[in-house]
Formats: sequence, C-alpha cells, structure tokens
Amino acid sequence: MSSSYSVTRPTKYCHACGTVIDALAVVCPRCGVVQGALTLPGSEKRILPAFLLCFTLGLFGAHRFYAGKFGTGVLQLLTLGGFGIWTLIDMIMIIVGAFTDSEGEKIVDWT
Repeated sequence: MSSSYSVTRPTKYCHACGTVIDALAVVCPRCGVVQGALTLPGSEKRILPAFLLCFTLGLFGAHRFYAGKFGTGVLQLLTLGGFGIWTLIDMIMIIVGAFTDSEGEKIVDWT
C-alpha cells in the first residue's frame, strides 16, 4: 500500500509582475523586484496595557482609544461602556487574545 501525496508550499503574487512565487521569497525570480518585508502576525499593540486600560478606564473606552478604534471608543464614552456590558465583553476578549486593533490585527503579545 503506497500513498503518494505532494506537499505544496504557500504562494503569493509578486507585487510588481504578478507572477506566482513562493510565499517566503524575498526577491521575485522573474522580474527581480524585492518583495515586502516579512511581517509577523498580530498587532504592535500589547495585551497588558489594553487590559489595564479596560479594567481601570473601560467604562470610558480608554482601551478602544489605545487600540485605535476611535469611533467605538467615543460610543463607549457616551454609553459608559455599553452600561458595563460592552466593557466586560471587551475585557474577556482581551484576556483570551481575540481583541483586535483598528487594522483588524489581533493583539496577541502581553508585553
């Protein structure tokens, strides 16, 4: 009994010529253009400051202002954190690592 399968590597498109290249490629082999730098997943924001802001000033939306979510920060400011319920949900999301910044990146690093 033999099983044959092929492992496919992730790919991406060259941003200059559109050729399919390896996802880890730094230079496009076809056109020679340097690809964007490798970025690590996750936000540059940190969990600890977001949590502390949520715990102390969450009713005023301070953690949302920290994450760059100014629109919902103002809404939390006007509704006192959704009467505390919204703040509680945000605090749980921050602790489990599901809270995102304004660019949609998850806040995953503690410090």
